[in-house]
Amino acid sequence: MIDRFLLATLTLCVFLAGALTITSAVLGGALRAPVRVVQLEHVVVTGKRLAPPANVAAAAPAETMIGRPQ
Repeated sequence: MIDRFLLATLTLCVFLAGALTITSAVLGGALRAPVRVVQLEHVVVTGKRLAPPANVAAAAPAETMIGRPQ
């Protein structure tokens, strides 16, 4: 029974999306507000990559995978 409600809801959403698309195309953008565009100047970022510490994600020699003894 829940699938009928889901199908009806999805059908309504598709119908509303189509109606909104057609309406916006017919109006030709009359609902759009004027947009002010600002362009920032070009920025170049330079830097050095640091080497990661040696102990990052390193397993101790005595550790094993779960369920698999070595």
